[in-house]
Amino acid sequence: MRVAAPSRSDAPRSALTVDVYLNNVAFWQNFPVNVWDFTIGGYQVIKNWLSYREKKILGRALTLAEVYEVRDMARRIAAIVLLGPNLDDNYRAVKANTYPFPTTARV
Repeated sequence: MRVAAPSRSDAPRSALTVDVYLNNVAFWQNFPVNVWDFTIGGYQVIKNWLSYREKKILGRALTLAEVYEVRDMARRIAAIVLLGPNLDDNYRAVKANTYPFPTTARV
């Protein structure tokens, strides 16, 4: 697997895309950089998922269902990335207005 450089270096990060090559023939074109770089627990989600499905590991090519899963994962991650600022604002608003539970001393 190989990733081509971002499409434009002068564009804002949210507008940059990369091409993710599975091999010399098959690739995903115009992957948003924010989606490709998205991490959970320090791991790039899609890169890690694909690394466990390389032909030398599985002994076979990706199935069509697995190819569609990459597409669907990218769409779900893109939604999370786009919702991120609203989710952060919502979290801060809830955190600032939590219910002050009464504390009782235990004897």
